[in-house]
Amino acid sequence: MIAIARNNLSSLFLSPNSFICKSNVYLFLSVHSFSTSRVKRLIPSHCPEIYDVLVHKHGFSPEFASLAASHLPKFRSPERADSVLSFLKENSFTSAQLEKLVVYKPRILGFTIEGIRLKLKVFEDLGLSSEEIAKMLSSNQSILHLSRSNNIIPSLSLLKGLLGSNHEVARLLRKSAGFLTYDLEKVLMPNVETLKSCGIPMVRILHFLYVHPRCFLIKPDIMRKSVDRAIEMGVSLTSVHFIHAASVFSCTSQGIWEVNLQALRDSGFSDNDISTMFRKAPLVFSLSAKKIKNVIELVLATGKYNISDIVANPFSLGFSIEKRLEPRLQILGVLESRDLIKKRPALGTILVYSDGKFVDRFVRPYYNEIGKEYIPKIYIEMKL
Repeated sequence: MIAIARNNLSSLFLSPNSFICKSNVYLFLSVHSFSTSRVKRLIPSHCPEIYDVLVHKHGFSPEFASLAASHLPKFRSPERADSVLSFLKENSFTSAQLEKLVVYKPRILGFTIEGIRLKLKVFEDLGLSSEEIAKMLSSNQSILHLSRSNNIIPSLSLLKGLLGSNHEVARLLRKSAGFLTYDLEKVLMPNVETLKSCGIPMVRILHFLYVHPRCFLIKPDIMRKSVDRAIEMGVSLTSVHFIHAASVFSCTSQGIWEVNLQALRDSGFSDNDISTMFRKAPLVFSLSAKKIKNVIELVLATGKYNISDIVANPFSLGFSIEKRLEPRLQILGVLESRDLIKKRPALGTILVYSDGKFVDRFVRPYYNEIGKEYIPKIYIEMKL
């Protein structure tokens, strides 16, 4: 898609059949600049008034203004467009957010102010601020095009019945407003029922809903299969990790799963090791095989930790190499080589420490003995 845009920018902007609303195109367009002569060629001859409103009254970039105006050949009310954009600005929408809304579907410029006001009020009544609403709707542009009475209000009512209050609904929408674009009766509720049927307490299901909202929007048959696979892996239904295990299978393709398993086997882990690790830290298995392999190699290269240490602490595979693993292992290596510590701490111990606690325990007391040149930059920046 991007390659097409690079090869023929003019057709992307001006062809009636080329309007694409995906965010990657939006981002691609935003990083390009155009000469004055090129901008003039972008002005659509059939709707220059709209172009003028967008560019000169509301600060749209010429390319976005052209893209929007060229898809409104029958739209002849620049005043309406001006009033819609002005109203949204009054309700905390920034110019960048307005561009995203208009490029997604330019027909928003023909909406009535009252219609928009009523939709915004629905979200205000939940307790969302105008800034939060602007951010939510500009990131989920299709919501403003949904029917208030047939889509938005019924979805919010269902969520309130499930979550218990407007406050909790607002909390969920801050995490994932995309719930409003789904038929929740056919997607969300069956997935909730699947987890309930496994004996998982509702309080835990709702906690998971906030933590991994997208997993509740998968097809119900996929959720059912994911739950079955988690059970097959030996994850206890009473374990706090069960829902995480199901989410891994629901969001990870079979191909990626197999690649990750093979990466572990190639590194010397047995199938029993792998099962044990999955039951302890299922989310690690959603990482890329490359990340998993790199962490394993780094840990084993110290010569101080082995496969059994990783099996006992599988969450170690999920930490950042650059920000946590490398600097901590480097410090411990220096301390040990200078006999400043008699025994290297357990892998799990050194990784679960916060940066501040690790520095207080292993860096600050030995600062002079270590020497600044051997202290990783991440700790120097903490102003030891």
